Amino acid sequence: MGFFAEAKRFIFWDFARGSWQYDVIVAVILGFLFLTPRDWFLDQPRISKASDIAMLPAEHGSNVFWIEPELLAETPEPQQLSKISEMLKSRTGKAQVVTRVEKIFDSEKEVKGYMAFTRP
Repeated sequence: MGFFAEAKRFIFWDFARGSWQYDVIVAVILGFLFLTPRDWFLDQPRISKASDIAMLPAEHGSNVFWIEPELLAETPEPQQLSKISEMLKSRTGKAQVVTRVEKIFDSEKEVKGYMAFTRP
Protein backbone atom coordinates (compact mmCIF):
# COMPACT_ATOMS: atom_id res chain seq x y z
CA MET A 1 0.00 0.00 0.00
CA GLY A 2 1.12 3.49 -0.74
CA PHE A 3 1.32 6.48 1.55
CA PHE A 4 -2.04 7.88 0.44
CA ALA A 5 -3.81 4.58 1.02
CA GLU A 6 -2.43 4.44 4.59
CA ALA A 7 -3.32 8.10 5.17
CA LYS A 8 -6.84 7.39 3.95
CA ARG A 9 -7.12 4.48 6.40
CA PHE A 10 -5.92 6.75 9.26
CA ILE A 11 -8.36 9.53 8.33
CA PHE A 12 -11.33 7.18 8.06
CA TRP A 13 -10.25 5.15 11.13
CA ASP A 14 -10.14 1.91 9.18
CA PHE A 15 -8.25 -0.26 11.66
CA ALA A 16 -9.46 -3.04 13.91
CA ARG A 17 -9.56 -2.36 17.62
CA GLY A 18 -6.46 -3.73 19.30
CA SER A 19 -4.20 -3.41 16.24
CA TRP A 20 -1.02 -1.39 16.59
CA GLN A 21 -2.34 1.22 14.13
CA TYR A 22 -5.45 1.72 16.24
CA ASP A 23 -3.31 2.12 19.36
CA VAL A 24 -1.11 4.70 17.60
CA ILE A 25 -4.12 6.77 16.57
CA VAL A 26 -5.53 6.68 20.11
CA ALA A 27 -2.15 7.69 21.53
CA VAL A 28 -1.90 10.62 19.09
CA ILE A 29 -5.39 11.82 20.01
CA LEU A 30 -4.74 11.54 23.75
CA GLY A 31 -1.38 13.26 23.34
CA PHE A 32 -3.07 16.13 21.53
CA LEU A 33 -5.73 16.45 24.22
CA PHE A 34 -3.43 16.42 27.20
CA LEU A 35 -0.24 17.99 25.85
CA THR A 36 -1.60 20.92 23.84
CA PRO A 37 -0.91 24.22 25.64
CA ARG A 38 -4.00 26.01 26.95
CA ASP A 39 -3.09 29.30 25.26
CA TRP A 40 -3.30 27.72 21.79
CA PHE A 41 -7.07 27.80 22.22
CA LEU A 42 -7.18 31.17 24.02
CA ASP A 43 -8.62 29.34 27.00
CA GLN A 44 -9.15 31.47 30.08
CA PRO A 45 -8.99 30.29 33.67
CA ARG A 46 -12.34 29.90 35.36
CA ILE A 47 -13.40 32.69 37.67
CA SER A 48 -14.51 31.35 41.00
CA LYS A 49 -17.94 32.50 42.12
CA ALA A 50 -18.56 34.02 38.68
CA SER A 51 -22.23 33.13 38.78
CA ASP A 52 -22.96 34.88 42.10
CA ILE A 53 -23.96 37.98 40.15
CA ALA A 54 -25.37 37.71 36.63
CA MET A 55 -26.49 40.46 34.30
CA LEU A 56 -29.92 39.79 32.81
CA PRO A 57 -31.48 41.35 29.70
CA ALA A 58 -32.15 45.07 30.14
CA GLU A 59 -35.61 46.32 30.95
CA HIS A 60 -36.83 49.78 29.86
CA GLY A 61 -33.36 51.35 29.83
CA SER A 62 -32.26 49.96 33.19
CA ASN A 63 -29.89 47.09 33.84
CA VAL A 64 -31.08 44.05 35.76
CA PHE A 65 -28.78 41.84 37.85
CA TRP A 66 -29.44 38.49 39.52
CA ILE A 67 -27.74 38.26 42.92
CA GLU A 68 -27.36 35.03 44.84
CA PRO A 69 -28.87 35.16 48.36
CA GLU A 70 -25.59 34.24 50.11
CA LEU A 71 -24.10 37.60 49.11
CA LEU A 72 -26.70 39.52 51.12
CA ALA A 73 -27.39 37.01 53.90
CA GLU A 74 -25.63 39.04 56.61
CA THR A 75 -26.73 42.46 55.32
CA PRO A 76 -29.66 44.28 56.99
CA GLU A 77 -32.37 45.30 54.53
CA PRO A 78 -31.76 49.09 54.78
CA GLN A 79 -28.09 48.58 53.78
CA GLN A 80 -28.72 46.22 50.86
CA LEU A 81 -28.86 48.97 48.20
CA SER A 82 -25.43 50.34 49.13
CA LYS A 83 -23.93 46.84 49.45
CA ILE A 84 -25.25 45.86 46.01
CA SER A 85 -23.89 49.11 44.52
CA GLU A 86 -20.43 48.33 45.93
CA MET A 87 -20.53 44.72 44.65
CA LEU A 88 -21.63 45.78 41.17
CA LYS A 89 -18.96 48.48 40.97
CA SER A 90 -16.25 45.99 41.94
CA ARG A 91 -17.54 43.39 39.43
CA THR A 92 -18.31 45.65 36.46
CA GLY A 93 -15.85 48.48 37.06
CA LYS A 94 -18.64 51.03 36.58
CA ALA A 95 -20.67 52.90 39.15
CA GLN A 96 -24.22 51.55 39.18
CA VAL A 97 -27.12 53.38 40.83
CA VAL A 98 -29.40 50.72 42.31
CA THR A 99 -32.97 51.92 42.02
CA ARG A 100 -34.70 48.94 43.64
CA VAL A 101 -34.16 45.39 44.85
CA GLU A 102 -36.75 42.62 44.72
CA LYS A 103 -36.53 39.39 46.67
CA ILE A 104 -37.32 36.27 44.66
CA PHE A 105 -39.02 33.49 46.62
CA ASP A 106 -39.55 29.82 45.82
CA SER A 107 -42.77 27.89 46.48
CA GLU A 108 -41.82 27.40 50.17
CA LYS A 109 -41.34 31.16 50.62
CA GLU A 110 -37.54 30.84 50.93
CA VAL A 111 -35.41 33.56 49.33
CA LYS A 112 -33.82 32.17 46.16
CA GLY A 113 -32.12 35.38 45.10
CA TYR A 114 -32.46 39.08 44.46
CA MET A 115 -33.20 41.11 41.34
CA ALA A 116 -31.38 44.43 41.41
CA PHE A 117 -32.51 47.13 38.99
CA THR A 118 -29.91 49.77 38.19
CA ARG A 119 -29.38 52.71 35.92
CA PRO A 120 -26.00 53.76 34.57
